[in-house]
Amino acid sequence: MKPEPPLILAFDTSVAHVAAALLSGNTVLVEKAEAMAKGQAERLFPLLEEVLAEGGITWSDLTAIGVGIGPGNFTGIRISVSAARGLALSLNIPAVGVSSFEAQAIDAPRPVLSLVDARRDQVFVQELTDSAAMPPHVMAKAEITNTAANTIGPSDTVSAVAVACITATRYTDPTQPRPSPLYVRAPDAAPPRDPAPVILP
Repeated sequence: MKPEPPLILAFDTSVAHVAAALLSGNTVLVEKAEAMAKGQAERLFPLLEEVLAEGGITWSDLTAIGVGIGPGNFTGIRISVSAARGLALSLNIPAVGVSSFEAQAIDAPRPVLSLVDARRDQVFVQELTDSAAMPPHVMAKAEITNTAANTIGPSDTVSAVAVACITATRYTDPTQPRPSPLYVRAPDAAPPRDPAPVILP
C-alpha cells in the first residue's frame, strides 16, 4: 500500500539546471536545484537519490512522478521525460508531464498569458484559461508589452515544487497521457552536409 498522504517526486531539466522536489500532501519535504548547462543526464539520478534520502523516502514509497516537459532545451527535455517514463514503468506508478507555462503560472488567476524565455530575444507564449490552453507559439520579446493584462514571465527557470503540486492534482486521472516533450520550435541542429556512410549488409 502507498503511504498517505501521497508522495510526489518531481523534476525538471528543460532549462540550464537540474531541479527536483519531494512533496507529501501539501508539504514540501525536500527541494533542490543546481544550475547546470551540461551533464544533466549524469547528475539527474544522483540528485533524485539525494532528495529521497533527505526526505527519508524510498523509491517504492512514491505515489507518482511529475516531470517538466518544456519548452526549453531539446536534450534536457528528452533526458527528464525519458527518466520519468522509465521510473513510472519500473515502479508501476503514474507519471504526469507539466509544461513550464503551467508551472510558472500555477497561482495566477485565469486567463493568463504565460511567457517562457526562448533566448534569441524571443519568448515562448501560451494563454492558459480555466478550461483549456491555447497552442503555444514563439514571438519576439519586443512584441510583448508591459500593459498586457495578467501576463506572467518571461521566466528562464522551472520550479520543481510547482511541477509536483500540479502533478498531485492530476495523477489519479486515468485519461492523463504519458509525459511527452513540448517542442514549440524546430531543433537548432542542422542536418549534416556530407552524405551518410553506406552501411554494408
